[in-house]
Amino acid sequence: MGGVVSGPALRAVIADDQALVRTGFGMILAADGIEVTAEAADGAEAVEAVRRTRPDVVLMDIRMPRMDGIEATRRILGDGSDGTDGTRVIILTTYDLDHYVYAALTAGASGFLLKDVTPEHLVAAVRLVRSGDALLAPTITRRLIERFAHQEESPRTALHRDLSGLTPRELEVLRLLATGLSNAELADRLFLSPTTVKTHVGRILSKLDLRDRVQAVVLAYESGLISPQGPSGTG
Repeated sequence: MGGVVSGPALRAVIADDQALVRTGFGMILAADGIEVTAEAADGAEAVEAVRRTRPDVVLMDIRMPRMDGIEATRRILGDGSDGTDGTRVIILTTYDLDHYVYAALTAGASGFLLKDVTPEHLVAAVRLVRSGDALLAPTITRRLIERFAHQEESPRTALHRDLSGLTPRELEVLRLLATGLSNAELADRLFLSPTTVKTHVGRILSKLDLRDRVQAVVLAYESGLISPQGPSGTG
């Protein structure tokens, strides 16, 4: 399915209350050289497994007994003091972006996968997130925009970070990034090279102390930098 990947072996935890799902995903990952360090049947087990094995990526189901995937994600991605600061979480869902999406994004998830994902897409997604990128498909962004479009001003808005450290170009990149554009699309829109765009995105994440572009999108809306109707001030 995949090829030999250089560098340290990628390590993953699979959290799902269905044994067949865990087994199936585990076989797919193992076939591509990804080590499954642990499996978990509920959120509490997932938190314990991550703290014990410190994987690169967690495949996290949303609906599980004892502790759901959202709360488990919050605990795993808390302050990183327990050595899990490098762990990324991909949310697994049977539903096409149900009402848990926003909660998972704000909990720090790096993306979403439907459980009927193809083996190739599953492996690619895990490797992408491990590299520090995020799974933020345009469909997810549109749902996020729709939520903000029908949401009254919330207390979260007051929690936005200071954007004054960003350059005008970085603000422009952040506005467009928040509409769901990929780096390649940003490069085309701004007449920049993909490498330059990647550099801008990296600086934005670093300056704002954000984990990945998923958090950047959430921040762009919560800070008022972009409205549900689209970015302003970009011409």
